[in-house]
Amino acid sequence: MTTLDSAVDPSAPSYLANRAALRERLTELDAALDQARAGGGEKYVTRHHARGKLLPRERIELLVDADSPFLELSPVAAYGSDFPVGASVVTGIGVVEGVECLIVANDPTVRGGAVNPWSLAKTRRAGEIALANRLPMVNLVESAGADLPTQAEIFIPGGRVFRDLTRLSAAGIPTVSVVFGNATAGGAYVPGMSDHVIMIRDRSQVYLAGPPLVKMATGEVTDDESLGGAAMHAGTSGLADYLAADERDGIRLARQCVRRLNWRKQGPSPRTAVPQPPKYDPEELLGITSADLKVPFDPREVLARILDGSDFDEFKPAYGDALVTGWGELHGYPVGVLANARGVLFSAEAQKAAQFIQLANASDTPLIFLQNTTGYMVGTEYEQRGIIKHGALMINAVSNSTVPHLTVNLGASYGAGNYGMCGRAYEPRFLFTWPNAKSAVMGPAQLAGVLSIVARQAAAARGRDYDEDSDAAMRMMVEQQIESQSGALFLSGRLYDDGVIDPRDTRTVLGLCLSAIHNGPVKGADGFGVFRM
Repeated sequence: MTTLDSAVDPSAPSYLANRAALRERLTELDAALDQARAGGGEKYVTRHHARGKLLPRERIELLVDADSPFLELSPVAAYGSDFPVGASVVTGIGVVEGVECLIVANDPTVRGGAVNPWSLAKTRRAGEIALANRLPMVNLVESAGADLPTQAEIFIPGGRVFRDLTRLSAAGIPTVSVVFGNATAGGAYVPGMSDHVIMIRDRSQVYLAGPPLVKMATGEVTDDESLGGAAMHAGTSGLADYLAADERDGIRLARQCVRRLNWRKQGPSPRTAVPQPPKYDPEELLGITSADLKVPFDPREVLARILDGSDFDEFKPAYGDALVTGWGELHGYPVGVLANARGVLFSAEAQKAAQFIQLANASDTPLIFLQNTTGYMVGTEYEQRGIIKHGALMINAVSNSTVPHLTVNLGASYGAGNYGMCGRAYEPRFLFTWPNAKSAVMGPAQLAGVLSIVARQAAAARGRDYDEDSDAAMRMMVEQQIESQSGALFLSGRLYDDGVIDPRDTRTVLGLCLSAIHNGPVKGADGFGVFRM
């Protein structure tokens, strides 16, 4: 293999400027993460603890193996919305009794753990990840059910959560539920649809309708314990498989369930048992990406700080050189890499990418996409050379590739380049974003300029004068709107990625994802449909 060289100068003014800009974005990210970790706020956290109950992250910490990592997913879901950051649920991948599991934990300090549109979307994304990567799912349940003011947005799509649980079970992927408190209405179907159910004596209450609603619906007067208490479900209804003495005992039983799954990964083990760390300091990643997204940077500098031993065998280095492709290993796992070097994708880059993706599928090698693209090249010359059919070639290859894809947006991800570089619509197994990154149909200035040209043409067609002052105001407003709506936190809040990450954590995050992916088989595509040549 070939060891990458590095030209990074940590004392250069451009490096220092890039680093300062990225640190500002990291400060914003830290503030958003603090909001998520705060749950419903000090008042509700204190009241929850006073009841002898654990917070969701405390439950997760007891559930996962000691000193093992927990990869939290979608941590800033609902950012910029009317709902609290984090969306009242914690999701992520953790190791339980040596088994990588997808964990979902309701946060009852946020509106009783009620399910709102964003927590529904976050939970559904967790289910997708569990199914795609063959990860056993552990639900830590304590929810008041649907957020009634938004029921119109969650009732109908909410049924998919229960459907997805049964599909996991049908696919041979175990599901475990530990009920820590209320599991009301639709929430009762989470344990109802799970393979293994644990309830806690005098704490768990699982029913389709609570005592007040039962009285209103049927006239029956009952109490919580008779209607849906843990002891009743353990001894009478049979919904509970295990009856725990308290929360910690419930978590112990959950670990016991996972230990008895006899779980085996279906993917190959890492090719290199003891991988070499990169030869360059990951701290330097903070100064590599350009503060100005119009200024390209060399993605090899990123690869030199995330790949094992900084070793990288580049594929077609002299052809289509605005896209870097090649082979390496990450935490011992073989990977193929596609990384934008100069924003624009031309025909050569698209053809090179399609061939490389086919090669990865032929060798059953997972692919990593490092996005920093403004899209495919436009203009008369490029249209006549076939940029549409060549871009379609690349997108076809991405769409029909069946090896696992991992995507990280390092800077820009605009236009159809987002598609060709495996954006969210193309269902990568995981997609993460650096805090400086942006994504939209095009850049803010370009989009505002297009609207201005269209408006001018419309005015001319009507024989009217064009108001330049209104045009300037419109362009400024549009640029500001697109600038804010294309930012990493805004998009992550809407679950268009699986989390905004510190660039220095990229190698660790990708390594955890690669390990999780290999719970299932890793197999390339047998065919790609018709390629328009």
